[in-house]
Amino acid sequence: MDATDLLKKVRKVEIKTKGLSQNIFAGEYHSVFKGRGMTFSEVREYQYGDDIRDIDWNVTARHNHPYVKVYEEERELTVMLLIDVSGSKNFGAVGAEKREIITEIAATLAFSAIQNNDKVGVLLFTDKIEKFIPPKKGRKHILFLIRELLDFEPKSNGTDIDNALQYLTSVIKKRCATFLISDFIDTHDYFKSMSIANRKHDVTAIQVYDKREAQLPNIGLMKVLDAERGTERWIDTSSSKVRRTYNKWWYERQQFMNQTVQRCNVDIASIATDEDYVKALMVMFKKRSGVR
Repeated sequence: MDATDLLKKVRKVEIKTKGLSQNIFAGEYHSVFKGRGMTFSEVREYQYGDDIRDIDWNVTARHNHPYVKVYEEERELTVMLLIDVSGSKNFGAVGAEKREIITEIAATLAFSAIQNNDKVGVLLFTDKIEKFIPPKKGRKHILFLIRELLDFEPKSNGTDIDNALQYLTSVIKKRCATFLISDFIDTHDYFKSMSIANRKHDVTAIQVYDKREAQLPNIGLMKVLDAERGTERWIDTSSSKVRRTYNKWWYERQQFMNQTVQRCNVDIASIATDEDYVKALMVMFKKRSGVR
């Protein structure tokens, strides 16, 4: 992509996502994430409506009555975007490519953060740590992040969420709000690293997927490419057995993902490439803020 085309794409993403963050997400972002990176102040008895994630289990056990941790809001929050840039991000049979949607979601969250005077950092990962961009403030920094997302070419094609979360935990010392954005096509077990990361930080998972990944169409012989392994093969989609096997693989992978984030107490939004990601993110924000 030449410099002129890249600049046009960056500007297009900025216009769309900055407007969304200003008109839709600003209030939701502040109410949900502002202060998640708080400093501990004291404990008090649990009251109706308190977030169960704030329960201090050690104090609760000693007093045989629930107590919650009380925090003082910091003046600024650090937001980390952990973004999967593996080979499968370029898939797009229904709607836009996953890469395009991931970029827009990341940009919307980033603009929401800087409107609240927060820092934003990015970790691009495959099965390796591809690039770490330290948290900073300002529009210029966000435009740089967008440019990287649009133009970055990873050295590897695989996916290792476990490795990315471990890196986050080791590099970012101060508590931050973390958005893990991926299609979650990963063969590694990331339960332990996600659990540790969410105890130290505040992790939210965002899955971006294409509906053709969830269900094969019945169109006869079809050449499929495994973008992460770089292999191609023909499959007969007219075979009900082939479609059932594929659907079973997708279902089991989704089950693993959903069970893992649930066990780690991490909220997740699953967004198809042909769906309105604004609606999905709003639902997630309202869930986190306790609005029904």
